[in-house]
Amino acid sequence: MTEGTFDAYLYQTIENKQKYISQIMTSKSPARSVEDIDEVALSYAEIKALATGNPHIKEKMDLDIQVSRLQLLKQSFLNQKYEMEDQVAKHLPARIREQETWITQYEADIAQVKAHTPLDRETFPVMQIGDHSYTEKKEAGQAIIDACKAMKSPEPVLLGAYRGLSMELSYSSVGQEFVIALHGKGTYKVPLGTDIYGNITRLDNKMNELPDNLSRCREQLETAKSQLETAKVEAQKEFPQEKELAEKVARLGELNVLLDMDKKDRVVMEEEPETEEIEPEREKTAWVR
Repeated sequence: MTEGTFDAYLYQTIENKQKYISQIMTSKSPARSVEDIDEVALSYAEIKALATGNPHIKEKMDLDIQVSRLQLLKQSFLNQKYEMEDQVAKHLPARIREQETWITQYEADIAQVKAHTPLDRETFPVMQIGDHSYTEKKEAGQAIIDACKAMKSPEPVLLGAYRGLSMELSYSSVGQEFVIALHGKGTYKVPLGTDIYGNITRLDNKMNELPDNLSRCREQLETAKSQLETAKVEAQKEFPQEKELAEKVARLGELNVLLDMDKKDRVVMEEEPETEEIEPEREKTAWVR
């Protein structure tokens, strides 16, 4: 570098660009996006300040970089704050209500299934299909297969009831399989196979999953409530470096005034006034008969 030339300004510009590049390459960018700064131009006032060795120009260049960095940090902070405000206003309350609804449904259905399930695991619960009640697993399984064969439309039809939940039979054209929907306060779909015992086992497994589903919903509810309280706190925070940014912006404004850089250089070009060509009046010719 040569002292007293534009080298200092040019290397300052390169340093500024390198900081942006390093943030992207190391995934440490304070904002989600950065803008290129190729279009940095010297004004006449900056050229004069550099040529005369004015010490304020170095301070101004440093402040330009610091203000730009703080503005990026503030924008990133505000984006996160707005996200927290959305979470507080919409997303987390909706998630909490959803989990509470599922918990109510699971609790009611678990109680219903328990009330209609024999304490002796070896005893088969009564399954109602149509107008018939089956007390044997084999007969109930066969009745389900027969009901599938008798279907003439993929539309859902009421099949019967099992362990306190009603059963609705339908055909899924997507999965190309028959499906039983167990209805209580909630709805639980069970795809069927061709084994008479296997279908009963699938129905039992789906009902046995209800307590685990209830536990997961309770955990997710507590998590959502905790996230809501945290989001409320984050949404109320102010940018921690707001005072520093305001001071640097104010000082930068003072330097611009001091260096006479607050006024954009204008190039006044004299343009010749446009002259309107006036078509000469045509001579009037007198026609004599």
